[in-house]
This record gives sequence, C-alpha cells and structure tokens, in this order.
Amino acid sequence: MNPAATGRPGAGKNGAGKNGGKTPARAQGATAGDWVSGARLRTLPLAIAPVALGTGAAVVANGNGHWEPVLAVLCLVVALCLQIAVNYANDYSDGIRGTDDHRIGPARLTGSGAAAAKQVLVVSFAFFGLAALSGLAIVLITQQWWLLAVGAAAIAAAWFYTGGKHPYGYYGLGEVFVFVFFGLVATCGTTWVQAGAINTESWLSGIAIGLIACAVLMVNNLRDVAPDTAAGKRTLAVLVGPRAGKVLFCVFLFVPFAIAGFFALFYPLAWLTFFVLLLALPAGIIAATAKTAPELILALKLTSFTALGYGLALGAAFAF
Repeated sequence: MNPAATGRPGAGKNGAGKNGGKTPARAQGATAGDWVSGARLRTLPLAIAPVALGTGAAVVANGNGHWEPVLAVLCLVVALCLQIAVNYANDYSDGIRGTDDHRIGPARLTGSGAAAAKQVLVVSFAFFGLAALSGLAIVLITQQWWLLAVGAAAIAAAWFYTGGKHPYGYYGLGEVFVFVFFGLVATCGTTWVQAGAINTESWLSGIAIGLIACAVLMVNNLRDVAPDTAAGKRTLAVLVGPRAGKVLFCVFLFVPFAIAGFFALFYPLAWLTFFVLLLALPAGIIAATAKTAPELILALKLTSFTALGYGLALGAAFAF
C-alpha cells in the first residue's frame, strides 16, 4: 500500500457503469509484479499469526506436547488462501463500483485497468477454491463434517465484505469480520482440528490477534477516510472520524499486550511477546500523530509485523 499511484494509463478515468459506480478502464496488461501487489502480501501475517497461536494452544490442550503438523499446515493454507482471495475480491468489487477512482494510494488491478475485472474475479475464485479444498481435506481427516458450515460462512463473509449489493464493509462492519474470522475462528478452529477442544489459551489469544487484525484494518481505513467518504464507503474510520479512529486503533493494538501479560503469569516465555512492542509502540505513535498517507502506511506495515511477531512469540510460549 504505497502512497503513490502506479501511473498506468486510464487509472481513475472510468466511465459510468452499474451499481451507481463506474466501469474500470480497459485492461492494459498486468505484470507479474502487479498481481503480486494485488495479493497484498503485507496482510498475510494476519493469516499466519492465528494459526501459530491456535497450534500452540493445541499443544497445551493435548497435554503431551503433541500437535498435528499436517492439519496445522492445512489450516495455514486455508487462512492464507482466504486472505489472498478476499484481497482480490475487494480489488474486483471496489473496482467495478468505482470506489477506487477516489484512491490516494496505488491504483488497484481492476480500478486502474491493469487487469480486466473478470480476470481479477477468476483469480479471487481460484484462491477461494484452494481454501475450500484445503478445508475439505481437514474435514476428511478429522471427520468433523460440521466444519463445512464454518468454511462456507468464512467464504461468504470474505466475499460480502465488499461484494454483493449491500457489502457490510461499506457500513462500518469490516472490523467485526476480521475480529471474528481472522481472530476467533482462525485461532480456535486451528486448535479444535488438532486437539478436538478449545481452551482458554485459544479463546484469549484469538481475541488478541483479532484485535490486532482490527488495528490493521483501522489504520488502512484511516488513510482512506477522505476518498472513502467521497466514494460513499462508510468504514468504521469514516463513521467515527479520524481522531476517534486513532484512539480505537491504539486500543485494538495495545489491549492484546494486556492479554499477553496475563498469560505471562503462567507461561514464562510469554514475556518475550513484549519485545513485539518495539514494533507496536512506533506504530501507535506514528498513527496517533500522522498527518499524511505515507505515515499511516508505515504504521500499517509495523502493525502487520506486530501481528506476526505476536502470534509467533505467544504461540511458541504455549508450545514450549
């Protein structure tokens, strides 16, 4: 999420289209780098961290230091593919609505005309399909057939974040989605498939990483308050305003460290999680004082790495 647009021909020059939005400019031919950028790799720590936490909690739940490597990897594939899929789905949906015409950041694949909308949609569905296949493998191994409903709910939530006629991401509910699915569901689901139970470690760490995921979304949307307002996209940052949004960002970012402090009373290695404050504190200070988009982008990057460090450190504390 760099502050400058790509400068592709036709970016932001879309014509009138359906849904009251605009039809993206004609595709210019996306490069491999464009597609990698469209996957938004800096958001992938939000998929890795809950799996690490859930696996660590599973070691505790099993009571004998045991975990299931194959199931853990499959959970990771599900989480990563869902994250990438929702990133491309957002690119597609915001692009065809014309929302990205107001972007102050880099032009997206669809909105800029770098790739045809249908191409972006197909790639999104391909990653949804990979997530579904990996989830099906988990179900076949564990014989927990009810997990199919959880997987379907996760895919539906990912799509309708910005897709459909009434995307909930346009009504200030994006943080609810990331908290539930990239926090509780991802963490507790990882623990359940490996241990057949959900313990306190899983619940509380799922809450913690869900809050950090909310912080990532909040700081991203703080950057886009003006263009989102112009596009009619009412994110939580738009609804509460930049000042309150910055306060919420800090709450989302730092409450998880109180949870880590609680776990440190029982797991000595959990104190190592506080080293992640070396990333979180600068992120909080930068976001709280930011006046430009590049500053908020830096805060976003630091927050994303905070999620990864938090998940790996606390997950390891549980496991070892």
